[in-house]
Amino acid sequence: MDPVSQGALGAVLPLATRRRTQAVVAGGLGFIAGMMADLDVLIRSQTDPLLFLEYHRQFSHSLIFIPVGGLIAALLLHWPFRRWHGLMFLQTWMFCALGYGTHGLLDTATSYGTVLLWPFSDERFSWSIISIVDPLFTLPILALAIVGVVRRNGAWGRAALVWALVYLGLGVVQHRNALAMGHVLAVERGHAPLRLEVKPSFANILVWKVIYETADRFHVDAVRAGIGAMVMPGTSVPRLDPARDFPWLQAGSRQARDIARFA
Repeated sequence: MDPVSQGALGAVLPLATRRRTQAVVAGGLGFIAGMMADLDVLIRSQTDPLLFLEYHRQFSHSLIFIPVGGLIAALLLHWPFRRWHGLMFLQTWMFCALGYGTHGLLDTATSYGTVLLWPFSDERFSWSIISIVDPLFTLPILALAIVGVVRRNGAWGRAALVWALVYLGLGVVQHRNALAMGHVLAVERGHAPLRLEVKPSFANILVWKVIYETADRFHVDAVRAGIGAMVMPGTSVPRLDPARDFPWLQAGSRQARDIARFA
């Protein structure tokens, strides 16, 4: 998700473990560490301009990397925070690991896909239950986190976690509703989809994009799931056929390899 969402959720988990002591530092370290996994966008290559796409949401977002990511964050942040708060390094590491650990899971809730099980699997997991930007998810979490830090009370962090879980749970329900509507739509058209997926539209979990694949085409529609359910018919496009769509493309060329790489 966006950096503010990642930072806010990263802040509330360590904040939720505190009472009055260290609430400010726990929230601050969690906020910064919660955004750090996205530093993988700095992985670039002058000879391979698409390398960053391959490594985004890869090892830095995996579950096994959480202690390592937390350690890197702690090494960078311990001195400035210790200077004002007298932290032990182990405490800094714990707060950073808690904040860092929320990042990959939150990204998995979106549609892009996250390599959660690296290095054991390169499969990208995507639950598609929330948009990459959703103010109704983020703003309450951010507000509760700020109140918790100002009042030095971890209960506000726990309230923020409850809101996050409730909203994501509602996203699961809406995802299932949209999926059922997509299957009904395909059957009404006489189609037997080879694959059908639904994804939330931008910044909400009310309107969903329905994409399904038949033998030679992709069909794209929109549905409003839940209360006031309705279908917004879309269009279809032929499946990509490099030989037909790019007849000028030479086998073995960089472009041909990139198509095969991300197809």
